[in-house]
Amino acid sequence: MITDPLFYAAAIPAVTLLGLAKGGFSGLGMLSLPLMALVVSPVQAAAITLPILIVQDVVSVWAYRYTWDRRNVAILVLGAISGILTGYLLAAQVSDAAIKLAVGLISIAFAIRRLVLERGGREPKATTADVPRGMFWGWVTGFTSMIAHAGGPPFQIYVMPQRLPRDVFVGTGAVVFAFINWIKVPPYMALGQFTAENMATAGALFPVAIASTWAGVILVRRVSGQLFYTAVYVLLVFVGAKLAYDGASALL
Repeated sequence: MITDPLFYAAAIPAVTLLGLAKGGFSGLGMLSLPLMALVVSPVQAAAITLPILIVQDVVSVWAYRYTWDRRNVAILVLGAISGILTGYLLAAQVSDAAIKLAVGLISIAFAIRRLVLERGGREPKATTADVPRGMFWGWVTGFTSMIAHAGGPPFQIYVMPQRLPRDVFVGTGAVVFAFINWIKVPPYMALGQFTAENMATAGALFPVAIASTWAGVILVRRVSGQLFYTAVYVLLVFVGAKLAYDGASALL
């Protein structure tokens, strides 16, 4: 197990952000891996994070077990399976920097457009869960999650225009990413990332992971649905900017 205090100084806040994101504050989790990557390699940070995410999924799925959209989950997970497989097969050929840049720019454009429309009172009619778009965005969600750990923004781009009730939106995301994280386990095992050190370190962070996820669930339920969506759009702008900056910096 990693014993360096500097690692835990970065890992504990990172896991807390992951927990708040799993609890409903979508977008905060995107800050976690860069924070942990300050003290360990990005690959090791991702390997330590995956078991933590799976534990947090248990909490979030249980909390939202009655409020999730089955049609959305079925469509998105089916698309995500092919996306994860594509990401695994092309991991050596695809630049995660280019993926981050593309996802970041798309996320910014989407979120700003939605904010402008809502501010101007021109909110478009809510969309529905349809198979062609859902399979595409499910594929993008799985692919970006496997390649660049950036599955959240594509999920939001597809689901948010449906204007689901707040708890249904959060619950749907919880179930979708619970499936995705388990599907990612075999590829991570094949890549040799589940070492004894990484697993023991993840286990040491489980209490923080569970407590922060419950905190996220409790806090998000105190926020009104309209304010929640506005906050998620704003967070998506910042997350998109962070992804675009990271991608552009690596490419340049």
